[in-house]
This record gives sequence, structure tokens and C-alpha cells, in this order.
Amino acid sequence: MATFLYKLGRLAFRRRHFVALIWVALLTLAGVGAASAPPAGSTSFSIPGTEAQKAFDLLEQRYPGMSADGATARVVFKAPDGEKMTDKANKATVRKTVKELQSGSEVVSVADPYAGHAVSKDGTIAYASVKYKVSGMELEDSAKDALKDAGQDARDAGLTVEIGGDALTATPETGSSEVIGIAIAAVVLVITFGSLLAAGFPLLTAIIGVAIGVSTITALASALDLGSTTSTLASMIGLAVGIDYALFIVSRYRAELAEGRGREDAAGRAVGTAGSAVVFAGLTVVIALVGLSVVNIPMLTKMGVAAAGTVAIAVLIALTLIPALLGYAGRRIKPTGEKSKLLGGGRTPKKPGRPNMGTRWASFVVRRPVAVLLLGVIGLGAAAIPAASLELGLPDDGSQPVSTTQRRAYDLLSEGFGPGFNGPLMVVVDAKDSDHPKAAFTKVGDEIKGLKDVVTVTPATPNKAGDTATITVVPDSKPSSATTEDLVHAIRDKGADITSATDAKVLVTGSTAMNIDVSQKLNDALLPYLALVVGLAFLLLIVVFRSILVPLKAALGFLLSVMAALGAVVAVFQWGWLSGLMNVEETGPVMSMMPIFMVGVVFGLAMDYEVFLVTRMREAYVHGEKPQQAVVTGFKHGARVVTAAAVIMIAVFSGFIGSSESMVKMIGFGLAVAVFFDAFIVRMAIVPAVLALLGKRAWWLPRWLDRALPNVDVEGDGLRTDADRRDPDAEKELVRA
Repeated sequence: MATFLYKLGRLAFRRRHFVALIWVALLTLAGVGAASAPPAGSTSFSIPGTEAQKAFDLLEQRYPGMSADGATARVVFKAPDGEKMTDKANKATVRKTVKELQSGSEVVSVADPYAGHAVSKDGTIAYASVKYKVSGMELEDSAKDALKDAGQDARDAGLTVEIGGDALTATPETGSSEVIGIAIAAVVLVITFGSLLAAGFPLLTAIIGVAIGVSTITALASALDLGSTTSTLASMIGLAVGIDYALFIVSRYRAELAEGRGREDAAGRAVGTAGSAVVFAGLTVVIALVGLSVVNIPMLTKMGVAAAGTVAIAVLIALTLIPALLGYAGRRIKPTGEKSKLLGGGRTPKKPGRPNMGTRWASFVVRRPVAVLLLGVIGLGAAAIPAASLELGLPDDGSQPVSTTQRRAYDLLSEGFGPGFNGPLMVVVDAKDSDHPKAAFTKVGDEIKGLKDVVTVTPATPNKAGDTATITVVPDSKPSSATTEDLVHAIRDKGADITSATDAKVLVTGSTAMNIDVSQKLNDALLPYLALVVGLAFLLLIVVFRSILVPLKAALGFLLSVMAALGAVVAVFQWGWLSGLMNVEETGPVMSMMPIFMVGVVFGLAMDYEVFLVTRMREAYVHGEKPQQAVVTGFKHGARVVTAAAVIMIAVFSGFIGSSESMVKMIGFGLAVAVFFDAFIVRMAIVPAVLALLGKRAWWLPRWLDRALPNVDVEGDGLRTDADRRDPDAEKELVRA
């Protein structure tokens, strides 16, 4: 592989005009496609195989035109102090608002609060339910504006009006902090390279890669049902790895220049060595992201595949566009150790010959491996303790900031009708095979009334055929509570008894039940997914490092970092530690997707640092250095760059903490913390300590397996041979060595 990539790097360096033209054409094509693509359609959240989804599908069949998955809204009214919603003037105001809401072209129905008994017992709060034909993401902006404006007359009359529900679903905003993250990345690159031009290349190529990836996602959003979170995730991952991959190749190019090689040869060698590591690091990320499809949640699969595509683009850009840009830069890119004149180049170093920080740190770890290993493991173990109390759920309006109308509507409904009113359960009774459907409907309602934590059970509402009915159940506790989850399971257990007695099937659905089913499905899929991703990446790393213990150590180190990161997420978003600093206004259960998502993404990113750092150690060991010295050599050449890459990733991910979307905020924080733990504790401390303790055993591989594995030559051994053939003096020097 190294020889092929070496030739590719030299070709891109020589044919830089052609390479640059190709990428400009791809960027233009993606941009035109995004601009001319139809608006994204429905981003329905379906969970195949769950009871809640089966019930939704059944309702679509048995209640034509019901739009079971259509958007809903609750317009909540509160009377001024000393007044009631049943007062004549307030009634007239509310009914006028209901009439305005009914005029919308996408509205299916609007329930009058006074006809539907939607007034609180004390008479101070009432609500009107609005049902739409399409989902919240499909609603026209005009429909959302009409919903927001409908209550203005009521507000002018002195009523408090708030709007809840998914009809006001909005595209998440990341805020200015994302730009700050990129700015921090730029500063780190300038410090690392000592050159504005060299620092600009990774930023430029990463932005081009993300632009192509996100534009492609936008162009395909309508056809493939891709949501806004998909492009946000792709830009988050693509920007981070795009900068890192380019950083490693530019850094290796400058190191090759420092060894006295010509610029074209240096570009080829940089792509052949660091580029090989980029390919395998990119493969681990792609495997982890595409592997999300095993969970069988369409939205998660699409997010993973889209992000994987952006990572693949980042790899291709690093292998081709970076050497092309290096060709354009010429002598303006300095060898390692030299700075541009603008940043202090040409000055005499204060302490010539002094080992760099990476060398000094690695030497310390090699001398004290047991102490460093214990300290690192104990520290990560302590950080992981909060993960033991992890509670999973999906965000609802109760997790929105208190500044939003959705959250205020949620609180008003809880105040007037109880906390469970925000998460009603819909029980669907399928009596098609029952001899007495009406009796079955009645029995289901009576059985549910006898359960704990039930406040209200509405009479069954049958369809026209009379073979299916819906029953609304209002719990006594809030939607995200464990008590409500127990109630869902209790109803389903009763349903099994009812089925055996009446041949009628009982299904529980609604947003609350769907959230419970999603959490269960994700929990069930976590171990198989972990086994698949870690197993495939383990095999890949065996090929890269030609070792058994090094990949095993890499996998165990990842588990430490991801558990510690989950502990940090629980501490902030569930316990509320430092919540003010992170702008977390409402604590609660951790998003159900977070554990499995972090396992996938963090594993891929963790392997980046493993590949980039340990391949330099492997390279030194293969070329004759003793194991402990190889560890020091690997840090001498790789520690500074890996540190810069980690800081850049942390900065980019931290930029998404400013998002208005709680899911994006939590992902950004979780990934930033995980990269910190993995890069600075696992890869920079635990890895060299373990390798120092293992010595030669770290690179042990059974002979039969060594013969069976393909030789991918990540260390660039083939490049030395090719170069020696072209340079007789170098060949003689190699023989003498």
C-alpha cells in the first residue's frame, strides 16, 4: 500500500492543476445539486419491529386519513389572576383562536377546549389540540407562522398563550461557538507548524471536504429522507477528521524535507507513510459509523452512513489535494523545526539539541510505566463512576430551555392537568379476530383503570369497521419517569391476558411508548454492535500492526475512555454538574442514542490516534530500534502532531455545545470529553506505559498468522527499498548500518 500511495502522492504533486480542478468540479457539482434539490420532505422517525411502530402502522391501515404520524400542537391558555377560562369573555377569545387555527390548509382538526373538556379543574388553564396532515418537519413555514400568530389576539386580551407539540420542530442552530472552535483549530495549527500557509492547508481542505459532504447530503435529503441532524453530524465528524488527516500528512511532509529529500519525493513519502495511517484510521471510523445500521433504526443508519461518506471524502482529499497544494506552495512550506519569518523564523534557538516535549514525556513514562499506568486507569475509572447511574430516554418538550414556548406550554399543562398529561399513552385494540369486539374494547378499558399510576382512561373510540379502537391513558407521572415506563409494561402484560381471553390484540403506542421502545431497542443492540465494530477493527489493526497485544490494548483503552466520557455526560446532563457552564437548563435522562453513538464514533476516533502514534513506534521497531527506544522515537515524531490533532478535535466538537438542539449539544460535549480522555490519558500515558512493560512481546504474532496476513506496509519499508535502488549512496549507507 505504501508504494501505491507514494506514487499517488507524487502524481498529485506533479499534476496539481488537474487534481485541483477535479476537486473544484466536485465542489461545484455538489453545490449546484444542493441549490437545485427540492426541499427535504418527511423525516419520520420509525422504529421497525417495536410494538409502538406496529401500532402506528395498524392505525394507518384501520383509520384512513387519521395521519397517525402527523404533527400535533397544543395551544395552551391561562387566565389572568382572579379570572377563569370559563368566563364569557375568555371563552369567546379562545373560540376565536380555534376558528383561526381551523383555517389552515394542512390542519386536520382542532379540538374546542370547551367541547372536549380540556379545561383544568380550577378553571384557570385550557388547551386546544391541533392535528396536522404532515409531520413537523414537513409543515410549511406559513403553517408554523399561522400557529404562532393564532394566539396573538388572546394575548392582547390578557391571556397567557403558549404552544407545545412537535408542530414547531425547528432546524437546530449551532451558534457562534462552532466558529470559535474552528478559530481555535486555526491557532493550534499555526503554533504546530510555525507557518500560516502550512496551517491553512488542513483548514482549507477540511472545509472543502465538509462542503462537498454536506452539499451532497442536502441534494439527497428529499430523496433519502435525511433530517437536519444528519448534516450536522456529518459536518461535525468531517471537519474534525478532515483537519486531522491533513495535519498528519503535512507534518510528515515537513519531516521528510528536514531529512533533506526533494519536495516531490517528500510529498510521495508523506502520502506513502502518513497516508497509509490515514487510510486505516479512516477505515476504522467508517466501520464504526456504518456499523450503526445493525441497530435497525433508519434515522441512526442514515446519520452513520452520511457521516461515513464525509469521512471517506476527507481521506481522499488528504491523499490527493494536500500533496497538490504542497506543490503549489513550493519553498514556502518549511521543513520541521523551521518557522516562517512572520512567526519568528531565522532566530537562533535558545537551547539547541534539547529533546522535545514528546521525547521527554515518553522517556519519563518508560522509566515509570507502572505508576503512570495505575494513575491513568484509576483516574478514568473514577470519571466513569457516574455512568453506573445512567438513565436513558428521548428528549421531549420538558427538556427544552425555559425560554421556549414549548417548555412553557409543557409546564402549564403539568400545572393544570398533572405531569402525566404531557405524555399520554395510546392503547390500540385490534379486535379483528375477536367474536365480540365491543366487549373486548370495554374489557381493555376496565383492566387499565385498575392499574397503578393511571389518572384517566378515555372511552374506546372504534373505527368505521368496528374492528379496531383507540383508548387514551393519562399516567400520573411525567413521561420520562421510570413509573411511566412500568405502566407501559403493565398494560402490555395485561394485554397478553386479554388476547388469550378475547382474541383481541392490545398495543401501546404514542410518543412516550415510542421513546421507551427506542431506549430498549438501543440497549439490546449495544453489545452486538460493540462486538461487531470492535471485532472488525481489531482484525484491521492486526493487519496494520502485525501484533495481537497492541490491538487488544487499543480496544481495552477505548473501553476505558468511552466509559469515562459517559460518566462525564451523566454528571453534566443528568446530575447537573457544571450545567450552567454548558448552558444545560434542564437535566434529565441521557439521550437513548448516546451510548451506542459514542461507542461508534469514539471508537473510530480513538483508533485514529492509535494508528498515527503507534505506527511511528512500529516503524522505529521494524528498522532496528529496541522496544522501549521505539516508544520514545514514536513520541518524538508523533506526540506534538497527535496533541495538536486532539486539541483541534476537542475544539471542533466543543463548538457544537452551543447548539439549540439538546441532542447535538450532548453529542458535541460527549465527543469532546471522550477525545480528551482517549488522546491525553489513554494514548499518551496508558499506551506507552503498556508497551514499555510488554517490550518485544508487544509485537509478537504467531508465524502462521504472519504468513496468512497481507503485508500492507504501513511503515513504508517498501519505500526505503525503492529509494535505495534509485540512490546507490543511500544503499551503501544502509548496508553499513
